[in-house]
Amino acid sequence: MSSHIMSAFDEELKYLNRRISEMGGLAEQMCADAVHALVNGDSALAQKVISDDVILDNAEREIQEKAIVTIAKRQPMAADLREIIGTLRIAADLERVGDLGKNNAKRVIAVQGTGVPRKLARGLEHLSELALVQLKEVLDVFANRSAQKAEAIRQRDEEIDAMYTSLFRELLTYMMEDPRNITTCTHLLFCAKNIERIGDHATNIAETIYYIATGAQPQGERPKDDSSNTLGAVVE
Repeated sequence: MSSHIMSAFDEELKYLNRRISEMGGLAEQMCADAVHALVNGDSALAQKVISDDVILDNAEREIQEKAIVTIAKRQPMAADLREIIGTLRIAADLERVGDLGKNNAKRVIAVQGTGVPRKLARGLEHLSELALVQLKEVLDVFANRSAQKAEAIRQRDEEIDAMYTSLFRELLTYMMEDPRNITTCTHLLFCAKNIERIGDHATNIAETIYYIATGAQPQGERPKDDSSNTLGAVVE
């Protein structure tokens, strides 16, 4: 490519990177706000999260359109092509993270009547904290393209799984102790699973960053420590 074309291509990549950063910031905020709204019964904040999802969807669409035009115009190869494909994959993960935040926000009204017991609220907040720290860290790694740091984040996925399993057990205990808790705890089970899946998407992003940086997929299975399916089978 000529220097003029290379400069234009670099600007296009910078645009995609900037939009990913903006998407990541909004997705983080939506998920944090959704949990805050859930434990505090804040329906106005929940509605804001639901409304913000449209902004995130539009951002993903813009990234897709820009990436397709860039590929068609520049016909990038090797590392340059990986950058664009990786950006598309990360945008899809961030859009899904936003959906999970929105889904949690939608459950705020459902639990408003009974409220969220303080002990369970702390569990949800802790799980959310773990997932959002992982998401924030992986977005920071996206800025410097460190394969080593991306792999380290990938290896930490089991921390969130273990916390989710612990909260799952606690929610089941509440339901078995008093049938009146079943409706509220069922909603909270779905919310906890949504938060755990945010961690899964952060791990997906870490794997994509590793691919962008190295041209290879990470070796071995990602660590998992989620035994909630087994626990559910025992209860049934």
